[in-house]
Amino acid sequence: MNDKNGEPILDSPFAEHHPLIEQFHAAIADQDFPCVGAKSALARHQIKAVVARSITSARNDMEVHTALMAFVANYRREDKLFQSLAVIFEGPLTLDESLFEANMWDRIQSVANKDAWLGQNHDTRVSADPDNPHFSLSFGGEAFFVVGLHPSASRPARRFVTPVMVFNLHDQFERLRAEGRYEKLRGAILDRDLAMAGSINPMLSRHGDVSEARQYSGRAVASEWRCPFVDPRKEERDAA
Repeated sequence: MNDKNGEPILDSPFAEHHPLIEQFHAAIADQDFPCVGAKSALARHQIKAVVARSITSARNDMEVHTALMAFVANYRREDKLFQSLAVIFEGPLTLDESLFEANMWDRIQSVANKDAWLGQNHDTRVSADPDNPHFSLSFGGEAFFVVGLHPSASRPARRFVTPVMVFNLHDQFERLRAEGRYEKLRGAILDRDLAMAGSINPMLSRHGDVSEARQYSGRAVASEWRCPFVDPRKEERDAA
C-alpha cells in the first residue's frame, strides 16, 4: 500500500496523522456515501481518526482504549452531537467478510477486557448481553455501537480500502430521539443506501428491536448467528 506520494506505508506506529485518514474523510465526503450523520460529523470536524497497524493484531489495543477514553472525556466536556471515533487499520487488505467479522470482534473483546480491568463500569442504560435487544458496547462508562468497513464488504456503504472500526456513541442517538430528529435522519440514510446499493441493508434495525451486534460487521448473518463477544462485566450486571 502506498501513500498519496507513491511511497510505501510500512508498519507505521499508532498515529493520528496518516494518509489513510485523508482517504477516509474523502470517502465520507463522497456525494454517494449514504450516512448523513457521518457527513455532519465530518463537516463539523468531529470525526476523530487514528491509524493502527493490523486488525488481526492486539498490538495497538491499549492505544485504542486510550483513544476511546479521551473521546468519551471530550464528548462529555463539549456536549456536541455528531461525533465519532474511527480506528483505521493499515491491513490486512485481503480479509473476506467472515474473517473481518472475526477479527473485528477480537479487537472489541480485547479493548472491552482492558476497559473492565481498568475499573470502568458498564453503561447502565444498555445491556451487556449481546443477545439482548438493548445491547451496546461500553467503554469509559459510555455505550457505543460499531460500524465496520473493509475492502471486501458486500454492502457498498461498508467498503473502504483498509479495515475500519467506527465507534459511535449510543447517547447521541438517544438525544436525537428525544429531540424528534432520529427518524428523519434514519429515513434519509436508508433512502441514500437504497440509491447507492439498490437495496436496504437487511441487518439494519432500531435499538430495542433486535441486538445491534448483528449490524456491526456489515455482513448479512442468519437468524441462528450468535455474537462471539462476552463482556467481562456481564455477570456483575446480571447479579445486580
